[in-house]
Amino acid sequence: MSEQTPAEATAQVIPISVARGNATPEEVAALVAVLAAAAGSAADEPAPRHTSVWASRERLVRAPHVHGRGAWRASAWPR
Repeated sequence: MSEQTPAEATAQVIPISVARGNATPEEVAALVAVLAAAAGSAADEPAPRHTSVWASRERLVRAPHVHGRGAWRASAWPR
């Protein structure tokens, strides 16, 4: 496998053909600019981080304790 520098990797030629209609060079250039911008913006976004349920701050916020008669029953109810 050949190693490419970043400049060579971005300089690869990808053929584009117009299937219908008569596109002007300006229209083709606009399409290429949009596709290049879309491909570049997807690479810039970092991958979403997965946080463990145990490390979640939501776990620290607890429901208030139930006091009094039947408190043991309320402790088993879903929150």
